[in-house]
Amino acid sequence: MAHEKHTAPEEGERQVSGGARDPATEAFLAHRGLLFTVAYEVLGSAADAEDVLQETWLRWVRADLEQVRDQRAFLVRITTRQALNRLRAVRRRREAYVGPWLPEPLLTAPDVAEDVELAESVSMALMLVLETLSPTERVVFVLREAFGFGYDDIAAAVAKSPAAVRQIAHRARRHVDARRPRRAVSSAEGRAVLESFRRAVETGDARALLKVLAPGVVLVSDGGGLAYAALRPVTGADRVVRVVAGGLGRVAGRFAVEPIAVNGGPALAVRVDGELDGVMVLGVADSRVTGLYYVRNPRKLSRLTSPTPLTLR
Repeated sequence: MAHEKHTAPEEGERQVSGGARDPATEAFLAHRGLLFTVAYEVLGSAADAEDVLQETWLRWVRADLEQVRDQRAFLVRITTRQALNRLRAVRRRREAYVGPWLPEPLLTAPDVAEDVELAESVSMALMLVLETLSPTERVVFVLREAFGFGYDDIAAAVAKSPAAVRQIAHRARRHVDARRPRRAVSSAEGRAVLESFRRAVETGDARALLKVLAPGVVLVSDGGGLAYAALRPVTGADRVVRVVAGGLGRVAGRFAVEPIAVNGGPALAVRVDGELDGVMVLGVADSRVTGLYYVRNPRKLSRLTSPTPLTLR
């Protein structure tokens, strides 16, 4: 085999020695953002998604490109199969996870928030709903609803008949629609709610915090057994205010919050003595906070320094 590179290329790596264009690298890089987004939406983990891309690359460089009619579909099919296999394996690990499990948060650029379909597809709220699907249902839903792939293409990726895939898609859509947020929120509304929430947290104003929270707000904390976090979701505005106030009272060092965009939505980076302590992602509806997703597991905070490229195309 002429191509001997075994590490998946990153953005910007487009030439081999002598300046010659490498067709395999060119094609992979052209679709890398899409492949990562597919793997991430299936797995909810950037680390696992990167491993899937590595496995996809190893299979891609062994393929006879002259026999590949649609490189994008071929690459997505490889990625989907690897992501599905990995999801089945990590599901067993997540059953033993300490406390609630939340998706790995990704710092995202402003254009993600402006793309309503993309922002919703990677939102914490929706990705938690996807955790309640079976692995095959999740893959079918993601490929059909988020990326718009046809039933034949999905069938080839999951080794099912198109008729079976159609039934799975219908069942998964009905399941998700019963649990997903009812409407998308504009980025402007999200920023306004985030600012009100930020001021309430910074000032410790319990009344202002209560005002910005929806009555049925849910706080989910993920420490993974490595950082302090509630072991069960906390429901109700009054209870969430008490938990937040209690958490602020336990902070020993200098506390600060910074507005950022995570998974296409409003979030606060929480710092203690200048060090990142966690990230709190907000779910918003009707100008109130309906969900607070607080990730403190240090193993999940590595993708918050620079934006992760995401795309549905």
